[in-house]
Amino acid sequence: MGRERLTAFTDGVLAIIVTIMVLELRPPHGTSLHDLAELTPVFLSYVLSFLYVAIYWNNHHHFFHLAPRVDGAVLWANMHLLFWLSLVPFTTAWMGENHFASVPTAVYGASLLAPAIAWVIMQTTIIRMQGADSPLRKALGRDRKAVISPILYLSGIGFSFVNTAVAGLMYLAVALIWLIPDRRIETALAAAEGASA
Repeated sequence: MGRERLTAFTDGVLAIIVTIMVLELRPPHGTSLHDLAELTPVFLSYVLSFLYVAIYWNNHHHFFHLAPRVDGAVLWANMHLLFWLSLVPFTTAWMGENHFASVPTAVYGASLLAPAIAWVIMQTTIIRMQGADSPLRKALGRDRKAVISPILYLSGIGFSFVNTAVAGLMYLAVALIWLIPDRRIETALAAAEGASA
């Protein structure tokens, strides 16, 4: 089957996730800048989570250009990814409202680690479906970012109990690694377009 319904459904779910997160940004009860400043932890957690959701959407969009066909296993792997991403608004709100306390910051890190693992499972499922000549496998090659990210997440989870600022910087570091759409995918797409022209 084609990828269109999978990508359209994913777009819709990610849009809902962003909407839920922004609804957690409630205006302050006072009218001063001091009242607004008290919302800084909530706002910062929202910005980081919005960045993560945007990265997943962007990479998902690029990724599935190399997977024009999907099967049932890929559909379930994608749903697995969406399940974990759907928990990010909850952990975002918990961490922000509790001013980056240790346990909420650690749970937030776990809620980032889980979709990262789900992403690798989805990637593996697509490659298995595509077979030995998988264009996705050729494009990814040695996937260093997928190896580094879980290490940083686990380190951030551990640092949550020592220094939550360091944990937050580790979570931000992973986001920065993935911020630019995967150039390997871009290169593979350009090569495929050149071959078909």
